[in-house]
Amino acid sequence: MSTEPRLAEVAEPEPAQQAAPGTDQAVKETLEDYTLRFAPRSYRRWTPMVVATTALGGIAYMADFSIGAGIGLAHGTGNALLAIAVAAVVIFVTGFPLAYYGARYNIDLDLITRGSGFGYFGSVLTSVIFASFTFIFFALEGSIMAQGLKLGLGLPLWLGYLVSTLMVIPLVIYGMSALSKLQVWTTPIWLLLMVGPLVYLVATDPGTVDRFLAYAGTDGDGGINTASVLLGAGVCLSLIAQIGEQIDYLRFMPPKTEANKRSWWTAVVMAGPGWVVLGALKQAIGVFLAVYIIAEVGASAAPEPIQQFKGAFDAMMPSWLVVPLAVVLVVISQIKINVTNAYSGSLAWTNSFTRVTRRYPGRMVFVLVNLGFALALMEADMFSFLNGILGFYSNCAIAWVVTVATDIGINKYVLKLSPHAPEFRRGMLYAVNPVGVVAFVAASGLSIAMYFHALGDTLQPYSPVAAAVIAFVLTPLMAVVTKGRYYLRRTDDGIAEPLLDEDGNPSAVTYECHVCRQQFERPDVAACRTHHAVVCSLCLSTDKVGDHVLPAAV
Repeated sequence: MSTEPRLAEVAEPEPAQQAAPGTDQAVKETLEDYTLRFAPRSYRRWTPMVVATTALGGIAYMADFSIGAGIGLAHGTGNALLAIAVAAVVIFVTGFPLAYYGARYNIDLDLITRGSGFGYFGSVLTSVIFASFTFIFFALEGSIMAQGLKLGLGLPLWLGYLVSTLMVIPLVIYGMSALSKLQVWTTPIWLLLMVGPLVYLVATDPGTVDRFLAYAGTDGDGGINTASVLLGAGVCLSLIAQIGEQIDYLRFMPPKTEANKRSWWTAVVMAGPGWVVLGALKQAIGVFLAVYIIAEVGASAAPEPIQQFKGAFDAMMPSWLVVPLAVVLVVISQIKINVTNAYSGSLAWTNSFTRVTRRYPGRMVFVLVNLGFALALMEADMFSFLNGILGFYSNCAIAWVVTVATDIGINKYVLKLSPHAPEFRRGMLYAVNPVGVVAFVAASGLSIAMYFHALGDTLQPYSPVAAAVIAFVLTPLMAVVTKGRYYLRRTDDGIAEPLLDEDGNPSAVTYECHVCRQQFERPDVAACRTHHAVVCSLCLSTDKVGDHVLPAAV
């Protein structure tokens, strides 16, 4: 029987008309922000700059100040600044190809990972890692907010943790539509409150700069030490998975054309790998403010952002205004990042659950799951052992991101063993691709062993370097060894219409899924195995018996 479906003769639908299977489909799909699937052109109506501003709004988190302060207090300013710079370079280089793919082909990092070395089920590993990233950093930001609420309102920490968790639920329900407004309107206020105190301190007391540059740290003598730099870089590199949250917004970029290519590229670079420039600056500011607080108050309060900014505000304004402004800054920052953490984490958990169980419960279920994990970490006082958690986690995150970035940059463009256009649909991919899975498992496993001193104390600081190098070397090596045969289970999806239009953007031609009876654009559908029709990617994912999944190519 022919698997060539006919084009559905329908007009391109409005966003509310596109839906996932279930009750009240149209409304649900808009709320779900196209979870698990390609983001259609009909929904992507924001300009490149609005998308970029929304994506960058999510990096307003205060954790950078704590991370920078922790590294600076332990290893001194010189080592801390070098560690921050090393990590920033690695994050920028690896983040660029991922951001480009997400924006160009309008898919999130999990869908990119599936076709970039991991396979349909293989990327479940990395989805869980990314979900862990989101609830770890949600817990960190929630802890910082609870510290602010305790200082400003006298709330006990346990209650502050609960408040910081529950307050994001209404905001994250409506996905990109609500988040874009939130991030655009709060960013100017946040920037003013963050940059103002720093500028004031430097301008009115230049001695603060000298003390900052001369600070030696508790574990060193002020000199540059390779082990200290690498240990610090390892903590900073735990943020490498932040590119996944940036891509959760960048997938809503409009098509790239001759008319908008300058603003398109600017937005992709700025909101993709460019997030780390602001992140690195915040970490350096964290070191600066920690050194200032040590001189003014004492070391015990230095790692807490609420105390850092309270001390800075205290130097420049009346005392009655200090605590309220510091609390406002912390609350705005926490809301801006934690709606992103809750949103991105829910996408990652839903991705994993749906593929493993072939059942789609809806994204909101996993918003609550992610928040539950985060609240448990907060109540366990994760803030007190922050650097240990981040140092361990960074090994897994580095191995994953470097593997995918290498597959895109080397295996696709240089070796040409990995398919150039990303693929994510069930039936088109092998369940597991050894290229990415082997590289990731080897890189993360060995680097974690090094981190826990299994290979000796001398090599322990080099665990993040090992994760990056092993992933970078093994990814192309595995592609050569396997000759790229495990990327695609089949090359023909049974539809004659090309996936990409004449500008290289995903085609906007629409088809009706014969399972859920909704309209979807060309990249999100494949021919049905048993009917002369097409099936959308989510219905393929939830097909329990495989009736609609195309067979492997002979």
